[in-house]
Amino acid sequence: MTAPIAVTGATGRLGGRVAARLAARGAPQRLVARRPERAPSYPGATVAAADYADRAAVRQALSGTDTVLMVSGAEEPDRLAAHRTFVDAAVAAGVGHLVYISFFGAAPDATFTLARDHWATEQHIRASGLPFTFLRDNLYADFMPGLVGDDGVIRGPARCGRAAVVAQDDIVDAAVAVLLAPADHVGRTYDLTGPEALTMAEIAAVLQRETGRQIVFHDETVDEAFESRRVYGAPDWQVEAWVSTYTAVAAGELDGVSDAVERLSGHPATPLARVVRGSRGMPRGGR
Repeated sequence: MTAPIAVTGATGRLGGRVAARLAARGAPQRLVARRPERAPSYPGATVAAADYADRAAVRQALSGTDTVLMVSGAEEPDRLAAHRTFVDAAVAAGVGHLVYISFFGAAPDATFTLARDHWATEQHIRASGLPFTFLRDNLYADFMPGLVGDDGVIRGPARCGRAAVVAQDDIVDAAVAVLLAPADHVGRTYDLTGPEALTMAEIAAVLQRETGRQIVFHDETVDEAFESRRVYGAPDWQVEAWVSTYTAVAAGELDGVSDAVERLSGHPATPLARVVRGSRGMPRGGR
């Protein structure tokens, strides 16, 4: 009997779509979720409850699986510690291949603060000895409408930097391709991007054209960016993550187009305009 593919984040937008596509391909799955009652139901799929920070629960949830999709955990101060616990539990469970959803330009000195967590997670996976594949996605194209304020303005210190925003559906298609043939991707790191790198002003223009709203980009100073976001009452680390998304763009760290989406999925990367047509917008935030 073929071992099931373990899919984490099965109740979320990314993991949930992966689960749906795997089900359509008839692949056996184990859906891992903190709230299993919210997990979707598919033929050939079982559900297991586990929080990344609960080593025993993760080990039990992954036992008997061979390939695991690890969607990065929720943005929390202890996310990196939870990631490390999850990886250690995967080793203990005898997992054969770990596919991790990382971030474009992950590095210890990345401007985007959360990209540093992704790099540290990658390093822990490497040190664990697990066969791995890293999918480093750029900013989600689906989130771009959510950057627009009620006044039709995108605000942030992005300067004239560019980001190769990528559709979540493209990330899902790439992940499914790896999960179904993991041996072909051992030790590989793929940068997942859209078909072009855009400035925030260009993103605003696309959103305006597709939505019919008057939308512009205002290039804040860093001090203005921190001040304008304090109204949300978020903790300092979260505000810094939001602001550093834009400063990473300004620094050129999200620029660069890859053909990995097409190579893995078999179709070209989706332009932002096409994503926006089906997007309802998402909250401000990092990744």
